[in-house]
Amino acid sequence: MTQDIGVRQFAFTPQTLAQFHQDGFYGPFKVYEPEEMRGIWRTERLALMDRSNAIYQEEAAQSGNTNISNYDRHMDSDFLADHICRPEVVDRVTSVLGPDVLCWRTEFFPKYPGDEGTDWHQADTFANASGSPQIVWAGDEAVHFGGTLTVWTAFTEANLDTGCLQFMPGTHQTMMYDETKKMHYDPDRINKADKAGIRRGFFGYDYRELQIDEDFEPDESLAVPMVMRPGEAIMFWSTLMHASLPHNGRTDEMRLGFAARYVPTSVHVYPDTEEIVEYGGRVSLDRFGSVLVSGTNAYDYNRIATQTTTGHPFGRR
Repeated sequence: MTQDIGVRQFAFTPQTLAQFHQDGFYGPFKVYEPEEMRGIWRTERLALMDRSNAIYQEEAAQSGNTNISNYDRHMDSDFLADHICRPEVVDRVTSVLGPDVLCWRTEFFPKYPGDEGTDWHQADTFANASGSPQIVWAGDEAVHFGGTLTVWTAFTEANLDTGCLQFMPGTHQTMMYDETKKMHYDPDRINKADKAGIRRGFFGYDYRELQIDEDFEPDESLAVPMVMRPGEAIMFWSTLMHASLPHNGRTDEMRLGFAARYVPTSVHVYPDTEEIVEYGGRVSLDRFGSVLVSGTNAYDYNRIATQTTTGHPFGRR
């Protein structure tokens, strides 16, 4: 349902916005109550096993420790379609990006007992794994901005035991990695590498291969853990240095995060490709479309989806 974009219950105050610009992240903040989220996930995890309406089919997308088939499930799930448009999320996103906003990608980040943490990394164009820019800011904006606003929602407990996110506040203004370099995919190295005494990897890649300075080592003393309850979310620039801890196996509960990625409507999404090739998988973008979650779209170069593959309409603020 389209609502008056002048009414933004969860919009940032000037002070909160200034703090966000300084730190590169905001949160955690509540989107659902913990028990509400647990109940939702008990139902939705079963529903998501049905992939008959998913835009990326399993046989094409299956790969090592992650699979592209888990991208963009908001395109066939009513719950996820509504989630990416929730005012608790969109009001905060528009506080930073302005009123005209697309959600261009979503993805699940599961972490099971014994899984490694994720390498420290930054993402600007998201060419890091695919080799091709997946988002490109337009015109003068590209001089000052890049990356995407990610809203990462905890569907389960995310803590020091289960492998919560870590951030380095204030690191979103300077890229330490060059995404035009090439990372080499090798699923055999998953769960095998220790970095600064912590088991970390990047789903079969080694993010250190993209370092601008080969001798650069992330300063672990700057790391701030993002402990989150089910139903809480955190918003951050993808250019912020971020990572995750390993799941130490002290609990048998998996950690699950759901990331929704937002950009202004002027950003080119998948500008030079008709497929995603990464993490050992390959999928066609012929059923893909970005979702207008707020405002209007004055640009004709992005494919826009107005409803899910089952006909559920996307809301818009």
